[in-house]
Amino acid sequence: MPLSFLPKAIFQKLTDITPQYLNRQHIRLVMLDFDNTMLPYTSTEPTPELLRWLDTMKQAGVELCVVSNSRKAKASDFCQLYGINCITRARKPFSKGLRQCLRQCGVAPKQAAMVGDQIYTDVLGANGVGAFSILVKPIHLHNIWLRLRHVAEQPFIFLARKRSVTHEES
Repeated sequence: MPLSFLPKAIFQKLTDITPQYLNRQHIRLVMLDFDNTMLPYTSTEPTPELLRWLDTMKQAGVELCVVSNSRKAKASDFCQLYGINCITRARKPFSKGLRQCLRQCGVAPKQAAMVGDQIYTDVLGANGVGAFSILVKPIHLHNIWLRLRHVAEQPFIFLARKRSVTHEES
């Protein structure tokens, strides 16, 4: 797959993505980054909006799997509690964790999307395995390193918004 830092779609937040949108893209599996995509780094409590979104996706038959680079138990504990598949230590943007998820779920890359808040891990990883890449705004940039990374991503976000036919905004 060609190296691309440009997401196929951009949403304000995870919960703006609908089953109808995913269906139009022929997506059966949504691979989810955890920290700053689903929950802030500093929290373990999901919002009622996130819980409704998870339930809506499950009811619509969209398979969900958290694919996180984290080594901490936070993501796996959350996933176990809410009945979501989970792969940690994924090493995104490398393909190891994403390919493991695709194999585990029995889904071809073209039928999968990766949703995350980072260009250099989530988008690059998704594009590298041939999945549909969706960028969401980070929930909370709580330290200088996250803010600097976000600034460095701005040129790619600008280009993606400019060229994207599938761009979605709230």
